[in-house]
Amino acid sequence: MLKNTKNRLSRTLTNRHKIAIAGVGTLGAAALALSAVPGNAQTTTAEAPTGKVAYSNEQIKDVKGNVTDQLASASVKAEEIAAKKVQEAAAKKKAAADAAAKKKAADAAAKKKAADAAAKRKAAAEAAKKKAEAERKAKEAASRSANRVQVQRVAAKSYTNNLDGWIREALDIMKKHKIPGTYDGLHRNIMRESSGNPNAINNWDINAQNGVPSIGLLQVIKPTFDAYHVPGTAWSQYDPVANLTAAANYAADRYGSIDNVDSAY
Repeated sequence: MLKNTKNRLSRTLTNRHKIAIAGVGTLGAAALALSAVPGNAQTTTAEAPTGKVAYSNEQIKDVKGNVTDQLASASVKAEEIAAKKVQEAAAKKKAAADAAAKKKAADAAAKKKAADAAAKRKAAAEAAKKKAEAERKAKEAASRSANRVQVQRVAAKSYTNNLDGWIREALDIMKKHKIPGTYDGLHRNIMRESSGNPNAINNWDINAQNGVPSIGLLQVIKPTFDAYHVPGTAWSQYDPVANLTAAANYAADRYGSIDNVDSAY
């Protein structure tokens, strides 16, 4: 009766707890001692001379409870570790996403800043160009206005229709075209050549014989008049101002100035 009880207890411990104990890293000393008992082993006990030995399963229950608690604790820890890893992975993913978003925002801000700067430079260049164009137009307008005023003043100036007026008008035109000569130089040569008659003509000298008579105040032949005609004057040798300016222009080219002429030229 006693021997059979021991065998049943050993088989019960082995079947219920041995596998669980093997799955756990460490167990209590009592669990290790029990797991070391072979499944078919028999325990030899010296029989007491006076009676039977009684056995209790209270210790086995305690071992079972300890193993279950340790397994549960290990499972909880594994779950906590797994949850922590998931949280860490999620945190890393979120941090990476935040960093990417910040970089994207920074790139967009830099791009916008560069675009704004380029737009400002372009606007400044256009403004400077418009300003320069406005200043140029203003200068041109002022110049035109000044020229109009000058022309009006010249046009408003009047000359008497006589030898004095012809000489003075010729001198103003000569000055404009930078043709040298003085009132005295013109008057002196006029008196010698035509006595002040704008219609004077020489029909007897060599020029007349060649078909190009000397005409006008300074007795200018047609080829010379045409070659030295001054712009802005009439195309007629008989016109007093045109005759004087063409003759003065010819004299300046050949003699340096009408003032240097004291005889036929």
